[in-house]
Amino acid sequence: MTETIDKPADTPPVEQIKTSENVKLVLRGPDGEIKQEVEKSNLIVTTGVNMIVDRLLASPSLGVPTHMAIGTGGTSPAAGQTGLTTELDRNALTSKNRSGAVLTMVGDWAAGDGTGAITEAGVFDASSSGNMHSRALFSTINKAAGDTLQITWTWTLSAT
Repeated sequence: MTETIDKPADTPPVEQIKTSENVKLVLRGPDGEIKQEVEKSNLIVTTGVNMIVDRLLASPSLGVPTHMAIGTGGTSPAAGQTGLTTELDRNALTSKNRSGAVLTMVGDWAAGDGTGAITEAGVFDASSSGNMHSRALFSTINKAAGDTLQITWTWTLSAT
């Protein structure tokens, strides 16, 4: 039997957790000058949301973000996706920091690493395969052999 408990009329609405996600990509030429900069909203996919909740358990079972990947695919981000459309290269995170309810992750690609026409990126919990936690699709960034690329991913959780 299920019991229903009515809330008093003067009870404020229950707060819900809301996420906002942003990604910034900066491409620099061999001289260090910025060639292209892209800022986009992105998607924390279902596996990423599950990982956030999993961290609240005494014995979490899902891996945390450790790597970023770049790719050349064009499929729009969707909640159920588990990988990039066409992965080109994957690197360990350069840094990962939390300030309040904001998680900032940085990934770097050196000259000669991950060259190509990059259109997608994702955050993963392994150096290969693993779970994708977040994905973004953006206009083409043409990374030449002498260029470097830095991706800064920001997840913000807030009560609504």
